[in-house]
Formats: sequence, structure tokens, C-alpha cells
Amino acid sequence: MPALSEVISALEDLWPPGRAEQWDAVGTVCGDPDAEVTTVLFAVDPVRRVADEAVALGAQLLVTHHPLYLRGTTTVSAGTFKGRVVHTLIRNGVALHVAHTNADRADPGVSDALAGALGLRVLGPLVPDPDDPAGRRGLGRIGELDRPVPLAEFARTVAAALPATAQGVRTAGDPDGTVRRVAVCGGSGDGLFAEVRAADVDAYVTADLRHHPASEAREHSPLALVDAAHFATEWPWCEQAAAQLDALSDRNGWGLRTHVSRTVTDPWTAHAAPSATAEPHTTGAPN
Repeated sequence: MPALSEVISALEDLWPPGRAEQWDAVGTVCGDPDAEVTTVLFAVDPVRRVADEAVALGAQLLVTHHPLYLRGTTTVSAGTFKGRVVHTLIRNGVALHVAHTNADRADPGVSDALAGALGLRVLGPLVPDPDDPAGRRGLGRIGELDRPVPLAEFARTVAAALPATAQGVRTAGDPDGTVRRVAVCGGSGDGLFAEVRAADVDAYVTADLRHHPASEAREHSPLALVDAAHFATEWPWCEQAAAQLDALSDRNGWGLRTHVSRTVTDPWTAHAAPSATAEPHTTGAPN
């Protein structure tokens, strides 16, 4: 069986830390480089439930997409939830490795996995990396469906393809409007509207769409918006990443066992649908 350092080296070949955004916190958070690895768990969030899942599975390595300490820290006290995660992992011999924006920009990356889950044929990145002569790396992806479908049908496809969350899938646009060419960006994507409009797509699938950017995007063009939960749009990467490590394990004769967490770590837990008769109202004296 390989040492942790060998597995980490292979993961960093897939998602080089140098390709992460400067503000990001990627790489190995904890773990003994000489420890033997037999079992690896992939997940989106390094929260306590996922750490406990890794321990129960008997994993020696937990790979997550989101960082544990994105903004740094001055303590790993077990009195904090993040410190408790670190203590739980170290006490049980589980290393933690993070691939975040370096996995977003990779080939294949987070948005490739999202596009694949939605049945899209990837045509290229939405925002190509200037240092990739092949033009395959970068943020987001542009893809195409096998046949045009109404927006309402496409939204149902998105909802069925991604993990169920309290938010579900929201759309903006004509439900009967045609969708064939689609831009996707796993995670928060409302900073890419200019690139999406330039891509001449029918719809944009992403997460965390805020009121003003979404409203302005709809005013600019008839672009349809499909907004899913942040966790849901990034979860397909876990399956893709596990398959990539499986291939490396087979090539190197490591015999690793890889698993993908099905724990839904989206922070929202319930959704109250409005009444069909509810209307906007004002309070206070009229103008």
C-alpha cells in the first residue's frame, strides 16, 4: 500500500496547488506523510459529520473540495468546531487534503463533472486559462445537449441529476423557452455573467445567484438562469475525483479503496413554499 506522501503527490499532479487562486487554502491540512493509505473518502465539506464518516469507514485520507481553514486560524482548539474536526482526524489517523479552486480550473475539473451529470457534451471552458495552450483548463464549461428541450424540462433534468437539497432548483426565464447550448459553473457563479453572455448560450447553471446580479443578467438578455444549491453543483466532482484516483491506483498497483460521501452537507435543511394566493404587501403609511 502507498504512503500518504505518494498519494498526495498523485493528487497534486491532478490538481496542482499552484493553480489555485491566491486567496485560496488548498493542500494537506493534517496527516503523517509516512502513514500507509488503503482507503480514501471524497466529500464536498470538511464538517464534523464527514470527519466522523471517514473514521467510521476506516479511511486514512479524506479529500474535500472546500477548505477547512479558508481564512487562516490562530488555534486548532477542540473547543471550536474546526479544531474538533482536526482533533478527530488526527486521533483516528485520518489525513485531510483539500482541492478547491485548483480543482475548479483543472482538466477535467469541477464544472466538467457538473456538465457530465447534466448530460452536456463539453465544448470548452467558459473562462479559459491563458497559460493552457490546449485551451481545456479554466473556470466553468460550455456544453451542448443532444437535443433542444424546454427550460422547464431542462430544470427537471438538473433537479434529478443533482443531490436533493432544501433549495431544490430555481429558474428564471420562459419555461417554454428552448435550451440547447448551456454554460455551467460549479459553486458560486454570478461573477461570470459577462463571460456567459459572450458565450451565446441559452441557459446558465450555477449556484448562489444573488438578486441584483441575476436581475441585471435577465435585463441584459433572454438568458435563462438555473440556480441550484452550492453543495449540489460541486458534489459530482467527488465521483469524478474518486474515479481519477481509482485510475491512478490501478496504474500504480496500489489497490486503494475509494468512497464518495453521500452525506448532504448543504447548510439549508427546509424550504417553505409560499401560498398560491400570497401577494406582496407593504407595511406602514402609504407614500
